Amino acid sequence: MPALSLKDRIKARISAEGPLSVAEYMSICLGDPEAGYYTTREPFGASGDFITAPEVSQMFGELIGASCLAAYEAMGASERFQLVELGPGRGTLMADLLRVAALRPAFLKAASLSLVETSPRLREIQQETLAGAPLEPDFRTTVADIPDGPLILVANEFFDALPIHQFVKTGDGWRERRIGLSEDGSLIFGAGTARLSDDAIPARIAGSAEGTILETQPAANAIAEAIGARIAEHGGAAIFIDYGYLKTAPGDTLQALYRHQFDDVLAHPGEADLTAHVNFDALAAAAVRGGATALPPMSQGDFLLKSGLLERAGALGAGKSREEQEAIHDAVERLAAPAKMGDLFKVLAVTGAGISFPPFDSAP
Repeated sequence: MPALSLKDRIKARISAEGPLSVAEYMSICLGDPEAGYYTTREPFGASGDFITAPEVSQMFGELIGASCLAAYEAMGASERFQLVELGPGRGTLMADLLRVAALRPAFLKAASLSLVETSPRLREIQQETLAGAPLEPDFRTTVADIPDGPLILVANEFFDALPIHQFVKTGDGWRERRIGLSEDGSLIFGAGTARLSDDAIPARIAGSAEGTILETQPAANAIAEAIGARIAEHGGAAIFIDYGYLKTAPGDTLQALYRHQFDDVLAHPGEADLTAHVNFDALAAAAVRGGATALPPMSQGDFLLKSGLLERAGALGAGKSREEQEAIHDAVERLAAPAKMGDLFKVLAVTGAGISFPPFDSAP
């Protein structure tokens, strides 16, 4: 007898136990050991469902590497520190970062590389990508597994895949949105009994119309707070890059990507990537609760341009063919143009007391 599909298993669980929260649904779809999207597939690149900034151009990882070198100097060129990436994808960003880091031998000598990755398949790919790199990675399952010491941490498109909760405004307050079964057995959204307390609703949102959706991200905030606490205790800096919004706002941002196309989030559990926009306001507040400093965030376009994207593109294209120069120009546009990734993606830096992280302003 063939095994049940993930969708059928989700339906069976709902039938037996009741509707699922959006967070529970996301966790199952992305992390199920047998059929989860990240545990069974290679989601990145042309063969996957999306292409991340490091895959667009080496310049992305190189400029992040330059910022990490500057943070290292601001930390006093510590004798030992943990270089960490959360959710390293194919390992491309770290490979490009380490190529720049090799310009400062003391950085490599002081660094211990930790990659926080739960997918066995992606760990294999990351190991292959970093074969021959100047640092050998140690794989960690959670941030808590990272050894003590000062920290320089990078997270690119990591927080968007963490489970969120959704609440819908009803005549009886903000009720948690849940996934249940229709009369014909299809997966559908509905309002559950759990409510969001009034003091958790920003004043400017409290009067929203019925049907308005508000998202919360407790999993992302918990990790940001843990990183903030770690930096506050041991020193260091972290940089978070993701698509999202700067201020808490209502809206349904849960989305699915299936074979490079947007899809119904309930249509292909385990086969489609599920993500939600990151609330950088909440992420920064969580890091500050941990004891760190959150520097004023900026758009990815501003970050890359202030970091020297155009200068790096010019150097990379010098002496190249017209076709190669056009490819570099196209990569710059895709990474930094407002209509592309430039405005959609935001960048947040979190530091310890007195630590600068160029090109961010030094004061919140």
